[in-house]
Amino acid sequence: MSSTTGGLVFSIPPKDGAQAYQSTTNYADRNYTSEVHSVEISNLRGNESVATLDTTGFQLFHHPAAHTAFNNDAEIEKEYYPESIELIKRLTGASRVVLFDHTIRRRRPNESVRQAHVDQTNDAAVARVHRHLPAEDVPELLKRRFQIINLWRPISHPAFDWPLALCDFRSVDPAVDVFPVAFKFPEPERKGETFGVKYNPNQRWTYFTGVAPEELILIKCYDSLQDGSVALFTPHTAFDDPATPKGSPLRESIELRALVFYD
Repeated sequence: MSSTTGGLVFSIPPKDGAQAYQSTTNYADRNYTSEVHSVEISNLRGNESVATLDTTGFQLFHHPAAHTAFNNDAEIEKEYYPESIELIKRLTGASRVVLFDHTIRRRRPNESVRQAHVDQTNDAAVARVHRHLPAEDVPELLKRRFQIINLWRPISHPAFDWPLALCDFRSVDPAVDVFPVAFKFPEPERKGETFGVKYNPNQRWTYFTGVAPEELILIKCYDSLQDGSVALFTPHTAFDDPATPKGSPLRESIELRALVFYD
């Protein structure tokens, strides 16, 4: 298995023990800091089968999308959402999937990517169910297993530039390596929370070189099954790969976020 080296950005919680926070409108408005560590990142190309949602917390699949334009949010929601819902059901065995948002990233020259993170804390994941599902459905849904899974796919060309780095959950200490970061929204009643990721030399970081638009990566951000039998989440970020072929176009990608329910 080959590997590369990347400088990953990790978070440092507030030294006074206060709740970490981050403004959603002003990146500088936050009370925690960050640091860069040079990390060996293993390339799983040729060994894709070693990574699964239940073991590592992420999984690569080959499945071209019918919708490929990704230029219009309304068209994405009308065309790409329905096919992605059915795809997630098929790949996971879920009985119900609800997509609650998406992000399109088209990197610009000299633009870096944000730090290692996990999109949802446990409390934020449960809050998402209350926020996006009918109130009468929530009690029964929360009795059964549910997950939050992101579907990440490159747009228009393979993602050699700033590839996605994914941390094998089996190398993560959930009690030590992550801490909650509250979002400060302009609307005071709105709440959200993500996990900042602290550096730990025991963490095993991986990537798939040159992920193509015909491929996708499912990234687990939460799992209500917390008996130690499965991966709970996947710290992830993007990184500047020194092995990127010269002249590679800047990365473009779309990431869907899904609530995934099981019978």
